[in-house]
Amino acid sequence: MSKKTFLDFETSIADLEGKIEELRYVQSESAVDISDEIEQLTKKSQQLTKDIYSNLTPWQITKIARHPERPYTLDYVREIFTDFQELHGDRHFADDLSIVGGLARFNGTPCMVMGHQKGRDTKERAARNFGMTRPEGYRKALRLMKTAEKFHLPVFTFVDTPGAYPGIDAEERGQSEAIGRNIFEMAQLEVPIITTIIGEGGSGGALALSVADQVLMLQFCIYSVISPEGCASILWKTSDKASDAADSLAITAHRLKALGLIDKIVNEPVGGAHRDVKQIASQLKRGLNDALRQVSDLKIKELLDRRYERLQSYGRFSDTKIDSAA
Repeated sequence: MSKKTFLDFETSIADLEGKIEELRYVQSESAVDISDEIEQLTKKSQQLTKDIYSNLTPWQITKIARHPERPYTLDYVREIFTDFQELHGDRHFADDLSIVGGLARFNGTPCMVMGHQKGRDTKERAARNFGMTRPEGYRKALRLMKTAEKFHLPVFTFVDTPGAYPGIDAEERGQSEAIGRNIFEMAQLEVPIITTIIGEGGSGGALALSVADQVLMLQFCIYSVISPEGCASILWKTSDKASDAADSLAITAHRLKALGLIDKIVNEPVGGAHRDVKQIASQLKRGLNDALRQVSDLKIKELLDRRYERLQSYGRFSDTKIDSAA
């Protein structure tokens, strides 16, 4: 059994889990029955986890969204879709491994599925560039979307990136153009698009896959114009203020739902999606099915008009009267 990774605010949970593992080892190595003690500690650990996770700060949610054991796009593809056939390359430059995608079936219906993919170990993280996509990755995603449009297939996208890759090689190959082109083309793609934020939704790197008819977001994810560290570095000249920036950015699912930027929050298992991948996949599958059902029967013009109105509705403000005598 692989060792669990605990975050800094989960130290009390880690201590309890450690004691439980010790007792299980003792029980397996001796004839002493201590199952009652193990059960009591397990219940205590579950209650403690519930208590901690019911009162999380935006910065703590950010850490959960970045948890190294959190399920990625390919994990959800394996659990939710069938007959997945991965497609590669942008037909211009290269195959960016930070974006995975291909043909699949969702509840028996043919579809196109794609999303960001981070790595599990050092080698894979380097190969997938830690989920930070280069222009060829966005162009690969667009190629798959246009293929879906050609064959009238719904598109499912999964977003999990700290942001688009900011390196000079990406800029030389037209990073901003690639992101802008995806946003432009997705706004008028003549098939349903369902997007799910499954981890980090960072800036334009996320937007390039999330112009959709329905946007779902897992409970402990973030979706923002900039990372908390980046915001803090700009405003306070130090990333040490990242927790303050996270509080101000409105990056959590419930804040974004209130602002009308996402449509549905998918609740995660106690302790986060990484605690029970099958459970979160089952819940997400129901959410995706409901989202697709809402838009699958719409005529193309109605679908595009609805998507345009959705984009135009982004942003909330209130008029303030200024006293001319002041």
